[in-house]
Amino acid sequence: MTISVGDTLPHDVLTYVPYDPKRDCKACPAPVKFDLSKELKGKKAVIFAIPGAFTPTCSEQHVPEFLAKYDELKAKGADLIICVAINDGFVMNAFGQHLDVKDKIIMASEGGSGFFDHLGLTQDLTKAGLGVRSQRFALVVDDLKVKYVGVDDSGVEKSGPAGVLTAL
Repeated sequence: MTISVGDTLPHDVLTYVPYDPKRDCKACPAPVKFDLSKELKGKKAVIFAIPGAFTPTCSEQHVPEFLAKYDELKAKGADLIICVAINDGFVMNAFGQHLDVKDKIIMASEGGSGFFDHLGLTQDLTKAGLGVRSQRFALVVDDLKVKYVGVDDSGVEKSGPAGVLTAL
């Protein structure tokens, strides 16, 4: 079953490498846990999923558009913006450094938590050599309650900041 508006976000723990402006960009710090139930309690968050770090649409459009609209998203009440992918926390950290997201977007890994399965938002890209990944989607979550679900089969109309801003 796919997550819907009004549902409670599943209790999952992602992983990420916290941003540190003093860290050498060649350092490889260990990812830490990001417990969605604890970290998003009482907060409004935008969670957007990409099928994979360093893939064309994700690198050239999806993440850069969220970065460009950061101030608008914050002005509309988003406390946190989280990008999540199947890639591990090390890769997501490198991807965030590559795109210079700094502390604006939390670059998180699904980390084997089953998050995408629990949301019902997976896709099988095995024929393309990528295995099972997330669909391209965005959620607006307010105090763990889902307020918006936008899923795109192609492009980023619903899963990008334009769709999200209409829901904030």
